[in-house]
Amino acid sequence: MTTGGRYGAVFERLRQVLRRSRQVFLCAFDLNGTHLSREPLEVRKSTLASLLRARLPGLQFNQHITHPGDLVFRHACAMGLEGIVSKRLGSRYNSGRTRDWLKFKNPGAPAVKREAEEDWNR
Repeated sequence: MTTGGRYGAVFERLRQVLRRSRQVFLCAFDLNGTHLSREPLEVRKSTLASLLRARLPGLQFNQHITHPGDLVFRHACAMGLEGIVSKRLGSRYNSGRTRDWLKFKNPGAPAVKREAEEDWNR
Protein backbone atom coordinates (compact mmCIF):
# COMPACT_ATOMS: atom_id res chain seq x y z
CA MET A 1 0.00 0.00 0.00
CA THR A 2 1.36 3.38 -0.94
CA THR A 3 -0.09 6.85 -0.85
CA GLY A 4 -0.04 6.94 -4.66
CA GLY A 5 -2.71 5.68 -7.06
CA ARG A 6 -6.22 5.01 -5.80
CA TYR A 7 -5.07 4.95 -2.17
CA GLY A 8 -3.54 8.38 -2.65
CA ALA A 9 -6.91 9.73 -3.77
CA VAL A 10 -8.56 8.32 -0.63
CA PHE A 11 -5.89 9.76 1.66
CA GLU A 12 -6.03 13.14 -0.09
CA ARG A 13 -9.82 13.27 0.31
CA LEU A 14 -9.45 12.46 4.01
CA ARG A 15 -6.89 15.23 4.38
CA GLN A 16 -9.32 17.71 2.78
CA VAL A 17 -12.17 16.65 5.07
CA LEU A 18 -9.92 16.72 8.15
CA ARG A 19 -8.96 20.32 7.43
CA ARG A 20 -12.62 21.29 7.89
CA SER A 21 -13.75 18.83 10.55
CA ARG A 22 -12.38 16.30 13.02
CA GLN A 23 -15.62 14.33 12.83
CA VAL A 24 -14.49 11.99 10.04
CA PHE A 25 -12.06 9.11 10.26
CA LEU A 26 -11.26 6.00 8.25
CA CYS A 27 -11.27 2.63 9.99
CA ALA A 28 -9.03 0.31 8.00
CA PHE A 29 -9.53 -3.29 9.02
CA ASP A 30 -8.26 -5.33 6.12
CA LEU A 31 -5.95 -5.00 3.14
CA ASN A 32 -6.94 -5.87 -0.39
CA GLY A 33 -5.36 -5.26 -3.76
CA THR A 34 -1.85 -6.50 -3.00
CA HIS A 35 -0.11 -9.84 -2.88
CA LEU A 36 -0.89 -9.96 0.83
CA SER A 37 -4.32 -11.35 0.02
CA ARG A 38 -2.86 -14.86 0.09
CA GLU A 39 -1.33 -14.29 3.53
CA PRO A 40 -3.09 -15.31 6.76
CA LEU A 41 -5.21 -12.71 8.53
CA GLU A 42 -2.56 -12.11 11.19
CA VAL A 43 0.08 -11.20 8.56
CA ARG A 44 -2.30 -8.86 6.71
CA LYS A 45 -3.31 -7.09 9.93
CA SER A 46 0.28 -6.79 11.14
CA THR A 47 1.38 -5.33 7.80
CA LEU A 48 -1.52 -2.89 7.70
CA ALA A 49 -0.83 -1.81 11.30
CA SER A 50 2.79 -1.03 10.43
CA LEU A 51 1.72 0.94 7.33
CA LEU A 52 -0.75 3.03 9.30
CA ARG A 53 1.52 3.65 12.29
CA ALA A 54 2.89 6.92 10.89
CA ARG A 55 -0.23 8.21 9.13
CA LEU A 56 -2.07 11.46 9.70
CA PRO A 57 -4.78 11.87 12.33
CA GLY A 58 -8.05 10.41 11.15
CA LEU A 59 -6.66 7.03 10.10
CA GLN A 60 -7.37 4.39 12.67
CA PHE A 61 -6.30 0.75 12.78
CA ASN A 62 -9.05 -1.60 13.90
CA GLN A 63 -7.44 -3.72 16.61
CA HIS A 64 -8.06 -7.45 16.81
CA ILE A 65 -10.11 -8.37 19.88
CA THR A 66 -9.59 -11.87 21.28
CA HIS A 67 -12.41 -11.90 23.86
CA PRO A 68 -15.33 -14.32 23.39
CA GLY A 69 -17.59 -13.20 20.55
CA ASP A 70 -20.78 -13.14 22.62
CA LEU A 71 -19.15 -10.77 25.13
CA VAL A 72 -17.83 -8.48 22.40
CA PHE A 73 -21.23 -8.47 20.68
CA ARG A 74 -23.07 -7.53 23.90
CA HIS A 75 -20.67 -4.64 24.49
CA ALA A 76 -20.99 -3.50 20.86
CA CYS A 77 -24.79 -3.48 21.21
CA ALA A 78 -24.59 -1.60 24.53
CA MET A 79 -22.43 1.03 22.81
CA GLY A 80 -25.04 1.37 20.04
CA LEU A 81 -22.72 0.00 17.36
CA GLU A 82 -24.15 -1.63 14.24
CA GLY A 83 -22.55 -4.98 15.04
CA ILE A 84 -19.34 -6.98 14.81
CA VAL A 85 -17.47 -9.02 12.23
CA SER A 86 -15.51 -12.07 13.36
CA LYS A 87 -12.73 -13.47 11.18
CA ARG A 88 -11.09 -16.85 11.57
CA LEU A 89 -7.43 -16.63 12.56
CA GLY A 90 -5.17 -17.98 9.82
CA SER A 91 -7.75 -17.31 7.11
CA ARG A 92 -6.76 -15.92 3.74
CA TYR A 93 -8.52 -12.98 2.10
CA ASN A 94 -11.49 -13.84 -0.12
CA SER A 95 -13.80 -11.32 -1.69
CA GLY A 96 -17.35 -11.63 -0.42
CA ARG A 97 -18.71 -13.72 2.40
CA THR A 98 -17.05 -16.95 3.37
CA ARG A 99 -17.20 -19.45 6.23
CA ASP A 100 -14.06 -17.75 7.61
CA TRP A 101 -15.94 -14.66 8.74
CA LEU A 102 -19.23 -14.05 10.49
CA LYS A 103 -21.19 -10.81 10.71
CA PHE A 104 -23.51 -10.18 13.65
CA LYS A 105 -25.84 -7.17 13.46
CA ASN A 106 -27.23 -5.32 16.46
CA PRO A 107 -31.04 -5.37 15.97
CA GLY A 108 -31.31 -2.16 18.03
CA ALA A 109 -28.92 -0.10 15.90
CA PRO A 110 -30.60 2.62 13.80
CA ALA A 111 -28.98 1.42 10.54
CA VAL A 112 -30.13 -2.15 11.14
CA LYS A 113 -33.66 -0.98 12.00
CA ARG A 114 -33.78 1.06 8.76
CA GLU A 115 -32.54 -1.95 6.79
CA ALA A 116 -35.26 -4.15 8.33
CA GLU A 117 -37.93 -1.55 7.56
CA GLU A 118 -36.77 -1.29 3.95
CA ASP A 119 -36.86 -5.08 3.60
CA TRP A 120 -40.36 -5.17 5.11
CA ASN A 121 -41.64 -2.52 2.66
CA ARG A 122 -40.40 -4.33 -0.44
